Amino acid sequence: MRVKQARGASMSGSRIGLDALKAKVMSPEDAAALIGPGETVGMSGFTGSGYPKAVPTALARRIEAEHAAGRPFKLRVWTGASTGPELDGALAKANGIEFRLPYNSDPIAREMINRGEMDYFDMHLSQVAPMAWQGFLGPLDTALIEVTGIRSDGSLIPSSSVGNNKTWIERASKVILEVNRWQNPALEGMHDIYYGTALPPDRRPIPLTRPDQRIGEPYFRCDPAKVVAVVETDTPDRNLPFDAPGEDHRAIAGHLLEFFRHEVARGRLPANLLPLQSGVGNIANAVMFGLVDGPFEGTTAFTEVLQDGMLALLESGRLLSASATAFSLSPEAAHTLNADLDKLRDRLVLRPQEISNHPELIRRLGCLAMNGMIEADIHGAVNSTHLMGSRIQNGIGGSGDFARNAYVSIFMAPSTAKGGKISTIVPKTPHVDHINQDVQVLVTEQGLADLRALSPRQRAEVIIENCAHPDYRPALKDYLTRARRDSYGQQSPTLLMEAFAWHQRFIETGDMRG
Repeated sequence: MRVKQARGASMSGSRIGLDALKAKVMSPEDAAALIGPGETVGMSGFTGSGYPKAVPTALARRIEAEHAAGRPFKLRVWTGASTGPELDGALAKANGIEFRLPYNSDPIAREMINRGEMDYFDMHLSQVAPMAWQGFLGPLDTALIEVTGIRSDGSLIPSSSVGNNKTWIERASKVILEVNRWQNPALEGMHDIYYGTALPPDRRPIPLTRPDQRIGEPYFRCDPAKVVAVVETDTPDRNLPFDAPGEDHRAIAGHLLEFFRHEVARGRLPANLLPLQSGVGNIANAVMFGLVDGPFEGTTAFTEVLQDGMLALLESGRLLSASATAFSLSPEAAHTLNADLDKLRDRLVLRPQEISNHPELIRRLGCLAMNGMIEADIHGAVNSTHLMGSRIQNGIGGSGDFARNAYVSIFMAPSTAKGGKISTIVPKTPHVDHINQDVQVLVTEQGLADLRALSPRQRAEVIIENCAHPDYRPALKDYLTRARRDSYGQQSPTLLMEAFAWHQRFIETGDMRG
């Protein structure tokens, strides 16, 4: 999003409104020098939005120089979710990360994790802030946070993502701020930072009952005495284009929209549906674009990220409001949002991820959770993170937060991958992120399986018939028949010696097909 004009007196002229912090402005290199080896650093960022760009890049150069001189230098890095190449990519390339949480999608870091060279703690996004406060993650030395501006009272104007920034600022011993002039100053006022959470036994209900409701304040609180450096930047978020929806993606969207129409007709969903949540990716985008032309008016969203399809739904008027923790937009969609931000700003709210992903709120609002998967087995368990059982691809993100607590929990994927060499529907998933009790609907381009109130034996028949690719359907039926005949028990019939044979065959031959 390109900068337009400043919004409000606090943003006129300099982006740094507090003189005491103007005196702490320094270069990225000088700020990076304030971070020592072995430190734990909490950084802003969520899906390529609102992450610090200048200091991590300078820090990576420093780490490379330290390694070249024979001095070990690694960090423990916490964020909101995935970030951009100037952060995860640069630090991983410099071999500067020894531990990472809670989510990763950077290809360099992914390879290091899968080689055992970086420890990675994949966790539910709603649990990060509470676990940090509970002390289970250890102390936080430095918070490195991108903001849109600093107000005269020292409060901070958040940028294009909120993530865990509130918690990092509060927990860290010292704070480094990147004030990014590229971020649109019209973002001011769009955020809702809730300071009412607490640890047991002092927790209280979170008073949010509608996705568009605001229960907090628009700024981060920050003690100026904790700020050790301020760096001014002008670097854009890493907004990457989404691929146009393919035939399979459009088919999945069509099946899901027909399911929604059916549920409305049966009286199990209201005519305007319930708050929408969608994960990141082309399938989720296709569903949102499909809703633009669908029959549902007056919808809302309570989700993690605002993607292109959801922005299009907002622009169409069919989506009344959207609550998220970050933008995740293509360059074209970011330009559209920037151009229309003044008319959309009252319909958008960005929250901390401990709120956007909070189980209490997801359950209360009754979200329709739509998330992608790598594979599902015939009994309905879903793997959304690992390839062939042991190789991490990304992380569980918020899908678990929403799946277990949603009004309807939906997982989607094409029925095959790698040109048909991999089946998305398998006898048994070698890694499980979502147990079958948390998975209510599966969708592929072949069809939709409504698994609610079905036993595992019944689920297997529906999943194979509705979701499996025809090339794999006979083999799945054969497996199920023999499992029912020969397995140890009949609740979830499984042939232990054969359950993962398809995955082993792919590892050995590059093709699951026998």
